[in-house]
Amino acid sequence: MLEHTANAASKTARLHRMMMPDHTCPYGLKALDLLKRSGFAVEDHHLATREEVEAFKASQGVATTPQIFVGDHRIGGYDDLRRYLGKRVTDPKATSYRPVFALFAMTLLMALAASFAVYGTPFTIRAGEWFIAFSMAILALLKLQNVESFATMFLNYDLLAKRWVPYSYIYPFAEGLAGILMIAGALTWLSVPIALVIGTIGAASVFKAVYLDRRELKCACVGGASNVPLGFVSLTENLMMIAMAVWMALGAFGLLPLWAHGM
Repeated sequence: MLEHTANAASKTARLHRMMMPDHTCPYGLKALDLLKRSGFAVEDHHLATREEVEAFKASQGVATTPQIFVGDHRIGGYDDLRRYLGKRVTDPKATSYRPVFALFAMTLLMALAASFAVYGTPFTIRAGEWFIAFSMAILALLKLQNVESFATMFLNYDLLAKRWVPYSYIYPFAEGLAGILMIAGALTWLSVPIALVIGTIGAASVFKAVYLDRRELKCACVGGASNVPLGFVSLTENLMMIAMAVWMALGAFGLLPLWAHGM
C-alpha cells in the first residue's frame, strides 16, 4: 500500500504557469502537454496576473516561469523537465544542417508535385530543373527576410563582397530573380549569366574559406540567423546554380541530347 502511494505521488506533478487574459505562456502549455503524455497527473496552477507571477517567482527564488514540481522536488522550467524525463534539449547555438535538409526536401517535393500537375508524372527532366530553381527561390526568400543580417554574415567569406560591399545586398535579389526566371523558363539570356556569375563566385569563396583557409564559419545560405556550418551545403548551393545555368544555356543553344528534351 505504501509502495502504491509512493508510486502515485511520483507520477503527480504541480505546474505553475502564466495564464493571463492577454498572454498564455507557450512553454507552460508545452510543459503541461509533456507531463500528461509522460503519464503524470498534473495540478495545473494558473498565474493570472503580473502580480501573481512576481509573487510566485519571489517565493520560489526563481527568475522564470513555468515551474514544475514532482513531489516536493522542484524540477525547474520546460528544458529542465525535458532533461528530467531523459529527453533531448536542443542547444539554440549548436550548428545544425536540419534547416537545409528540410528546405531541399520541400523543394524536391514541390518540383515533383508541379511535374505531376503539369505532365501527369512526377519524374521528368523538368522536375529536376524545377527542383534547383525552387531551391534558389526559397534560399533567396530566407536571405531576404533580413538582408542586413545576411550581408553581415556573407561578408565573412565572399570574395567579391569583401571588395565591393553592395554585392552582399544585391546577392539575394539576384539569386531570387534567377530562380524565378528559371521556374518560368523565361529570359534565359538574363537568368543564365546571373546564376553562372553568383554561383561561380560563391563556389570559389566557400572553397577558399573552408578548404584552403580552414576557417570555421556559419553559412549565410539560409539567412543571417542560421547555425548551418559553412561547407559542403553552401558549396552545393553554388554548384547547383552553376549546373542549372550551364544546362539552360545548352538548351537555349539546342545543344542538349534528345533524351534531355523529354518531359
